[in-house]
Amino acid sequence: MSDVLVVTGGAPLQGEVKVRGAKNLVSKAMVATLLGETTSRMFDIPRIRDVEVVRGLLELHGVKVTNGTTDGELVFDPSNVERAGIDEINVHAGSSRIPILLCGPLLHRLGHAFIPELGGCNIGGRPIDFHLEALRRFGAVVEKAPEGLHLSAPDGLHGIKFALDYPSVGATEQILLAAVRAKGVTELSNAAVEPEILDLIALLQKMGAIIKVHTNRVIEIEGVPRLGGFTHRPIPDRIEAASWASAALATKGDILVRGARQADMMTYLNVFRSIGGEFEVDDAPGTGGIRFWHPGGDLRPVALETDVHPGFMTDWQQPLVVALSQANGLSVVHETVYEKRFGYTAALNQMGANIQVFQDCLGGTPCRFGRMGFRHSAVIAGPAKLHAHDLTIPDLRAGFSHLIAALAAEGTSRVHGVELINRGYEDFEAKLTGLGARVSR
Repeated sequence: MSDVLVVTGGAPLQGEVKVRGAKNLVSKAMVATLLGETTSRMFDIPRIRDVEVVRGLLELHGVKVTNGTTDGELVFDPSNVERAGIDEINVHAGSSRIPILLCGPLLHRLGHAFIPELGGCNIGGRPIDFHLEALRRFGAVVEKAPEGLHLSAPDGLHGIKFALDYPSVGATEQILLAAVRAKGVTELSNAAVEPEILDLIALLQKMGAIIKVHTNRVIEIEGVPRLGGFTHRPIPDRIEAASWASAALATKGDILVRGARQADMMTYLNVFRSIGGEFEVDDAPGTGGIRFWHPGGDLRPVALETDVHPGFMTDWQQPLVVALSQANGLSVVHETVYEKRFGYTAALNQMGANIQVFQDCLGGTPCRFGRMGFRHSAVIAGPAKLHAHDLTIPDLRAGFSHLIAALAAEGTSRVHGVELINRGYEDFEAKLTGLGARVSR
């Protein structure tokens, strides 16, 4: 029962919340500490499940991780990296997909890495084939075993030329983490260039890496024999910031998101304003953020497509769809990043939303999922009167959208599986209470 949140909706969310370092950067930055031979220090680390998982994996491999002197500060000492037990890795990794990114750093430090069966949110295909293909090209030997995959690098890793079929964030991170200490030069074409990727590159440069980001999504990495540590404050979490913004819109509320940064959210802010939401940017150092609010009146429908950066981020769409269910007219959302991302809409329809999903590409251009049978476009008719319902959270971002729907609905909902939200949202329950939400376990 502790994994069930009772939510009484109908009240606008009002107040302020703070976002810290981006989930999609912090966990990868923690992995990067394995590459250094001296101590690293990172600030503004959120208390989320993914951080706990990576910290445990690092400690299993001999990295000493200690709390710093300020809240959200961790110190990493990788001077005694060692092999970890397979059973321990399997137990600790759980459903996380992070272990695949440890391969390059562990091959450099130990000459061996192990990957257990990988999990993660069920939102579409995220195969590790391209990770393994890239690692093999770098010189890794991959051996399959019942318990997982064993990788070795008898001759070390060497630079490669590699072109991605799709600008995958995970594959770009994999190649960066493997290439920085590989012999020779690596050239990655069609790379992801999300803000979190560029922040990871900045961090690796602090460690001594030589990385050039060219035009047309080409990244060139000149391998170096040794890396040191880093001191870094990660970029703020633009996904969490947008989630609170969508919550303000859906509940007719007013939320100041401290730490939110305009430069990372410009595409989202354009859509937010097009719908009829209002926002105000405060650039004050240390205390600034963005205030999001519903100004009253009708929200306007929009047509949008998710895409890789600088397009509209796929992780922004689920919370926003709840707000679009309250817009006056028909909105269209074309998902081009993950083919199974609209599974959460069935629960919203049970609450009174009017959302239809289609196999066709309803966006401006056909995407790679067209004619493949995936329901990857949604038409949202509004405004819909939402009512309470029992909900079960299917994945991280959809889970937060279900919470928003329960907060916007009339009556009391029971939301099951809320611990999944802890993977990416720090203290979300306390933040909701602080905004005036009526929630309880």
